[in-house]
Amino acid sequence: MTSVPDAGDDGAVPALVVEEVRLRFGGVVALDGPSFTIEPGHIVGLIGPNGAGKTTLFNCISRLYQPESGRIAFGDKDLLSLSADGVADVGIARTFQNIGLFPTMSVVDNVLTGAYSRTRTGFLGAALGLPMTGREERRERDEAWALLESMNLARVGREPAGTLPYGTLKRIELARALMQRPKLLMLDEPANGLIHEEVLELAETVRQLRDERGFSVLLVEHHMAMVMSISDRVVVLNFGQKITEGLPADVAAHPEVVEAYLGGAA
Repeated sequence: MTSVPDAGDDGAVPALVVEEVRLRFGGVVALDGPSFTIEPGHIVGLIGPNGAGKTTLFNCISRLYQPESGRIAFGDKDLLSLSADGVADVGIARTFQNIGLFPTMSVVDNVLTGAYSRTRTGFLGAALGLPMTGREERRERDEAWALLESMNLARVGREPAGTLPYGTLKRIELARALMQRPKLLMLDEPANGLIHEEVLELAETVRQLRDERGFSVLLVEHHMAMVMSISDRVVVLNFGQKITEGLPADVAAHPEVVEAYLGGAA
Protein backbone atom coordinates (compact mmCIF):
# COMPACT_ATOMS: atom_id res chain seq x y z
CA MET A 1 0.00 0.00 0.00
CA THR A 2 1.11 3.55 -0.66
CA SER A 3 1.89 6.09 2.02
CA VAL A 4 -0.66 8.78 2.81
CA PRO A 5 0.40 12.30 1.79
CA ASP A 6 0.57 15.07 4.37
CA ALA A 7 -1.78 18.03 4.21
CA GLY A 8 1.18 20.21 3.36
CA ASP A 9 2.32 18.28 0.29
CA ASP A 10 1.09 21.06 -2.03
CA GLY A 11 1.91 24.04 0.19
CA ALA A 12 1.82 25.39 3.72
CA VAL A 13 -1.34 25.16 5.82
CA PRO A 14 -3.02 28.61 5.84
CA ALA A 15 -4.77 30.31 8.73
CA LEU A 16 -8.56 30.60 8.83
CA VAL A 17 -9.77 34.11 9.67
CA VAL A 18 -13.37 34.83 10.68
CA GLU A 19 -14.22 38.52 11.09
CA GLU A 20 -17.48 40.15 12.21
CA VAL A 21 -19.76 37.59 10.53
CA ARG A 22 -23.44 38.43 10.72
CA LEU A 23 -26.49 36.47 9.61
CA ARG A 24 -30.22 36.62 10.38
CA PHE A 25 -33.02 34.22 9.55
CA GLY A 26 -36.03 36.50 9.32
CA GLY A 27 -36.09 38.37 12.61
CA VAL A 28 -33.81 35.89 14.38
CA VAL A 29 -30.17 36.88 14.77
CA ALA A 30 -28.14 33.70 14.18
CA LEU A 31 -24.67 35.29 14.09
CA ASP A 32 -23.88 38.68 15.59
CA GLY A 33 -20.29 39.46 14.65
CA PRO A 34 -18.06 36.68 16.01
CA SER A 35 -14.37 36.92 15.09
CA PHE A 36 -11.48 34.50 15.63
CA THR A 37 -8.47 32.99 13.89
CA ILE A 38 -7.33 29.37 13.58
CA GLU A 39 -3.56 29.28 13.33
CA PRO A 40 -1.95 26.66 11.05
CA GLY A 41 -1.93 23.20 12.62
CA HIS A 42 -4.06 24.18 15.62
CA ILE A 43 -7.21 22.52 16.92
CA VAL A 44 -9.84 25.09 17.86
CA GLY A 45 -12.98 24.05 19.72
CA LEU A 46 -16.15 26.05 18.98
CA ILE A 47 -18.62 25.60 21.83
CA GLY A 48 -21.81 27.13 23.20
CA PRO A 49 -25.35 26.18 24.27
CA ASN A 50 -27.89 24.91 21.76
CA GLY A 51 -28.84 27.72 19.38
CA ALA A 52 -25.62 29.64 19.98
CA GLY A 53 -24.79 29.76 16.25
CA LYS A 54 -22.06 27.13 16.03
CA THR A 55 -23.44 25.08 13.14
CA THR A 56 -24.64 28.25 11.41
CA LEU A 57 -21.08 29.56 11.43
CA PHE A 58 -19.85 26.16 10.23
CA ASN A 59 -22.28 26.40 7.33
CA CYS A 60 -21.07 29.90 6.47
CA ILE A 61 -17.45 28.73 6.32
CA SER A 62 -18.33 25.74 4.13
CA ARG A 63 -20.56 27.99 1.97
CA LEU A 64 -23.91 26.38 2.66
CA TYR A 65 -25.05 29.77 4.02
CA GLN A 66 -24.25 33.28 2.78
CA PRO A 67 -23.69 35.76 5.63
CA GLU A 68 -25.05 39.28 5.31
CA SER A 69 -21.73 40.85 6.23
CA GLY A 70 -18.27 40.03 7.51
CA ARG A 71 -15.21 38.28 6.17
CA ILE A 72 -14.07 34.66 6.11
CA ALA A 73 -10.64 33.98 4.61
CA PHE A 74 -8.43 30.93 4.32
CA GLY A 75 -4.93 32.21 3.67
CA ASP A 76 -5.26 34.51 0.66
CA LYS A 77 -8.60 32.99 -0.40
CA ASP A 78 -11.85 34.87 0.22
CA LEU A 79 -14.16 31.99 1.07
CA LEU A 80 -17.30 34.08 0.71
CA SER A 81 -16.54 34.47 -3.00
CA LEU A 82 -16.37 30.70 -3.52
CA SER A 83 -18.94 27.97 -4.03
CA ALA A 84 -19.10 24.92 -1.75
CA ASP A 85 -17.06 23.02 -4.35
CA GLY A 86 -14.55 25.86 -4.41
CA VAL A 87 -14.11 25.63 -0.64
CA ALA A 88 -13.26 21.93 -1.02
CA ASP A 89 -10.79 22.82 -3.78
CA VAL A 90 -8.79 25.14 -1.48
CA GLY A 91 -8.34 22.36 1.08
CA ILE A 92 -11.29 22.48 3.48
CA ALA A 93 -13.18 19.28 4.35
CA ARG A 94 -16.02 18.78 6.80
CA THR A 95 -18.17 16.16 8.45
CA PHE A 96 -21.84 16.58 9.42
CA GLN A 97 -23.86 15.87 12.55
CA ASN A 98 -25.82 13.19 10.71
CA ILE A 99 -23.86 10.40 9.05
CA GLY A 100 -24.14 10.51 5.25
CA LEU A 101 -22.45 7.27 4.20
CA PHE A 102 -23.80 4.97 1.48
CA PRO A 103 -25.02 1.93 3.46
CA THR A 104 -24.84 -0.66 0.65
CA MET A 105 -21.36 0.36 -0.52
CA SER A 106 -18.23 -1.08 1.01
CA VAL A 107 -16.28 0.94 3.55
CA VAL A 108 -13.37 1.48 1.15
CA ASP A 109 -15.72 2.67 -1.61
CA ASN A 110 -17.36 5.10 0.81
CA VAL A 111 -13.94 6.48 1.71
CA LEU A 112 -13.04 6.78 -1.98
CA THR A 113 -15.94 9.17 -2.54
CA GLY A 114 -13.97 11.71 -0.50
CA ALA A 115 -11.37 11.92 -3.26
CA TYR A 116 -13.88 12.98 -5.91
CA SER A 117 -13.25 16.72 -5.55
CA ARG A 118 -9.55 16.39 -6.38
CA THR A 119 -9.53 13.66 -9.07
CA ARG A 120 -8.78 14.73 -12.62
CA THR A 121 -10.36 12.23 -15.00
CA GLY A 122 -14.00 12.96 -14.13
CA PHE A 123 -17.22 11.28 -15.17
CA LEU A 124 -16.48 11.16 -18.91
CA GLY A 125 -13.11 9.48 -18.44
CA ALA A 126 -14.65 6.89 -16.13
CA ALA A 127 -17.52 6.24 -18.60
CA LEU A 128 -15.10 5.75 -21.51
CA GLY A 129 -12.76 3.55 -19.50
CA LEU A 130 -9.69 5.61 -20.40
CA PRO A 131 -6.30 4.20 -19.25
CA MET A 132 -5.60 7.33 -17.20
CA THR A 133 -8.82 6.71 -15.26
CA GLY A 134 -7.73 3.23 -14.28
CA ARG A 135 -4.32 4.41 -13.08
CA GLU A 136 -5.82 7.21 -11.04
CA GLU A 137 -8.42 4.91 -9.48
CA ARG A 138 -5.72 2.44 -8.45
CA ARG A 139 -3.70 5.22 -6.81
CA GLU A 140 -6.73 6.53 -4.94
CA ARG A 141 -7.76 3.03 -3.84
CA ASP A 142 -4.26 2.36 -2.51
CA GLU A 143 -4.43 5.64 -0.59
CA ALA A 144 -7.86 4.76 0.82
CA TRP A 145 -6.59 1.40 2.05
CA ALA A 146 -3.53 3.05 3.62
CA LEU A 147 -5.80 5.52 5.40
CA LEU A 148 -8.09 2.76 6.66
CA GLU A 149 -5.07 0.85 7.91
CA SER A 150 -3.74 3.90 9.78
CA MET A 151 -7.13 4.28 11.48
CA ASN A 152 -7.47 0.56 12.32
CA LEU A 153 -10.37 0.19 9.89
CA ALA A 154 -8.79 -2.00 7.21
CA ARG A 155 -10.37 -5.13 8.73
CA VAL A 156 -13.83 -3.82 7.78
CA GLY A 157 -12.77 -2.25 4.48
CA ARG A 158 -14.76 -4.66 2.32
CA GLU A 159 -17.86 -4.73 4.57
CA PRO A 160 -21.02 -2.81 3.58
CA ALA A 161 -21.07 0.35 5.68
CA GLY A 162 -24.68 -0.24 6.73
CA THR A 163 -23.77 -3.38 8.67
CA LEU A 164 -21.32 -1.67 11.04
CA PRO A 165 -21.75 -0.09 14.51
CA TYR A 166 -22.42 3.62 14.86
CA GLY A 167 -19.04 4.41 16.39
CA THR A 168 -17.26 2.73 13.48
CA LEU A 169 -19.38 4.70 11.00
CA LYS A 170 -18.25 7.95 12.62
CA ARG A 171 -14.61 7.01 12.04
CA ILE A 172 -15.36 5.98 8.45
CA GLU A 173 -16.91 9.39 7.84
CA LEU A 174 -13.75 10.97 9.24
CA ALA A 175 -11.66 8.83 6.88
CA ARG A 176 -13.77 9.98 3.93
CA ALA A 177 -13.13 13.62 4.82
CA LEU A 178 -9.41 12.92 5.11
CA MET A 179 -9.38 11.54 1.55
CA GLN A 180 -9.72 15.17 0.44
CA ARG A 181 -6.24 15.74 1.94
CA PRO A 182 -7.56 18.74 3.85
CA LYS A 183 -5.57 21.63 5.20
CA LEU A 184 -8.53 22.48 7.45
CA LEU A 185 -10.77 19.73 8.81
CA MET A 186 -14.15 20.86 10.15
CA LEU A 187 -15.81 18.39 12.52
CA ASP A 188 -19.47 18.98 13.39
CA GLU A 189 -20.47 17.01 16.52
CA PRO A 190 -18.20 14.02 15.76
CA ALA A 191 -18.82 12.48 19.21
CA ASN A 192 -22.60 12.67 18.95
CA GLY A 193 -24.10 9.27 19.78
CA LEU A 194 -20.81 7.69 20.89
CA ILE A 195 -20.21 5.98 24.22
CA HIS A 196 -17.49 7.28 26.55
CA GLU A 197 -14.78 4.88 25.36
CA GLU A 198 -15.51 5.70 21.71
CA VAL A 199 -15.27 9.42 22.43
CA LEU A 200 -11.83 8.99 23.99
CA GLU A 201 -10.70 6.88 21.04
CA LEU A 202 -12.00 9.43 18.53
CA ALA A 203 -10.29 12.30 20.34
CA GLU A 204 -6.97 10.47 20.27
CA THR A 205 -7.45 9.63 16.57
CA VAL A 206 -8.10 13.28 15.66
CA ARG A 207 -5.08 14.48 17.64
CA GLN A 208 -2.80 11.81 16.15
CA LEU A 209 -3.93 12.52 12.58
CA ARG A 210 -3.42 16.26 13.12
CA ASP A 211 0.10 15.61 14.38
CA GLU A 212 0.93 13.29 11.47
CA ARG A 213 -0.63 15.36 8.67
CA GLY A 214 -0.32 18.91 9.93
CA PHE A 215 -3.85 20.12 9.12
CA SER A 216 -5.87 22.50 11.28
CA VAL A 217 -9.14 21.50 12.94
CA LEU A 218 -12.32 23.43 13.75
CA LEU A 219 -14.31 21.30 16.17
CA VAL A 220 -17.95 21.88 17.11
CA GLU A 221 -18.77 19.51 19.95
CA HIS A 222 -21.01 19.31 23.05
CA HIS A 223 -18.78 16.69 24.68
CA MET A 224 -16.69 19.05 26.80
CA ALA A 225 -14.16 16.43 27.87
CA MET A 226 -13.23 15.87 24.22
CA VAL A 227 -13.07 19.58 23.41
CA MET A 228 -10.96 20.47 26.43
CA SER A 229 -8.59 17.53 25.99
CA ILE A 230 -7.55 18.15 22.37
CA SER A 231 -8.13 21.86 21.66
CA ASP A 232 -5.27 24.36 21.56
CA ARG A 233 -7.83 27.16 21.95
CA VAL A 234 -11.56 27.32 22.58
CA VAL A 235 -14.03 29.87 21.22
CA VAL A 236 -17.39 30.27 22.99
CA LEU A 237 -20.55 31.53 21.28
CA ASN A 238 -23.85 32.46 22.86
CA PHE A 239 -26.81 33.99 21.01
CA GLY A 240 -24.58 34.38 17.95
CA GLN A 241 -21.92 36.41 19.75
CA LYS A 242 -18.43 35.43 20.88
CA ILE A 243 -18.36 35.73 24.65
CA THR A 244 -14.78 34.59 25.19
CA GLU A 245 -11.79 32.82 23.62
CA GLY A 246 -8.65 31.34 25.10
CA LEU A 247 -6.87 28.30 26.48
CA PRO A 248 -9.22 25.44 27.46
CA ALA A 249 -8.63 25.76 31.21
CA ASP A 250 -9.20 29.52 31.16
CA VAL A 251 -12.38 29.21 29.11
CA ALA A 252 -13.80 26.49 31.37
CA ALA A 253 -13.45 28.80 34.38
CA HIS A 254 -14.80 31.93 32.68
CA PRO A 255 -17.88 33.29 34.53
CA GLU A 256 -19.85 34.00 31.33
CA VAL A 257 -19.20 30.46 30.08
CA VAL A 258 -20.39 28.98 33.36
CA GLU A 259 -23.52 31.15 33.24
CA ALA A 260 -24.23 30.30 29.57
CA TYR A 261 -24.11 26.57 30.29
CA LEU A 262 -25.48 26.39 33.81
CA GLY A 263 -27.53 29.57 34.29
CA GLY A 264 -27.04 32.57 36.50
CA ALA A 265 -28.05 30.83 39.72
CA ALA A 266 -25.30 28.23 39.26
